[in-house]
Amino acid sequence: MQLDPDEMTPVINRIKRAQGQLAGVLRLLEEGRECEDVVMQLAAVSKALDRAGFAIVASGLQQCLVAGDGEVDSLDVKKMEKLFLSLA
Repeated sequence: MQLDPDEMTPVINRIKRAQGQLAGVLRLLEEGRECEDVVMQLAAVSKALDRAGFAIVASGLQQCLVAGDGEVDSLDVKKMEKLFLSLA
């Protein structure tokens, strides 16, 4: 299943934002900043990546349900379940 690049624009933006946040985490570590500051930024990165992952899985589920003759291939459903659970 191919992802539609146009539908992935918000996901791409979210991941780019997370990339910037991760660079900030590295900078905090290199500067020897407070543990609480580092953990808070790391949590923000993690949450942003989780949301991006869920958006990708949701898009894939939607494509599976809409594509074809209305029948959902059980193999695709199993793949999507596995992907979804890998994020949980």
